[in-house]
Amino acid sequence: MTRIGILSDTHLIRPDEHFRQLVEICFADVPIILHAGDLTDLSVLEAFKGREVHAVHGNMCHCSCKKMLPAKKIIHIAGFDIGLIHGTGLHHHMEDQLLREFDHADCIVFGHTHRPVCHRLYETMFINPGSFLGSGRYGAPGTYAILEAGETITGQILEVPRF
Repeated sequence: MTRIGILSDTHLIRPDEHFRQLVEICFADVPIILHAGDLTDLSVLEAFKGREVHAVHGNMCHCSCKKMLPAKKIIHIAGFDIGLIHGTGLHHHMEDQLLREFDHADCIVFGHTHRPVCHRLYETMFINPGSFLGSGRYGAPGTYAILEAGETITGQILEVPRF
């Protein structure tokens, strides 16, 4: 079983000690990280040293992020094709838009809306981890996702602990 940590919409200029602590707590036993965009700055990825990290840029990313990170990518993990994209535009019919981007993916990971999602549509799993630090959600807790890939692929949304 391969465990994959998923986060999005961190909106940080640079990671602080609080962010680093949350990363260690939430992703302690996770060797692979997917960041679905709006890191804002590439330095955010430094908090994941020692892990395999895949990231895409989002609409709020600094231009250096947009130069270094793709808008979307396919990652092959444990025999599954996982589409990674930030997402843009309207929030309704998002799954249909994403399926047009990744028509053969087993799972599509996206961000942008700050709303956590974890469900299947047709044969594809859709995961939006929400906003890791709760930004833009008016005091609501941050959220993230854990994806487990084995014989099948499953996911769950979890709340970031507050301290």
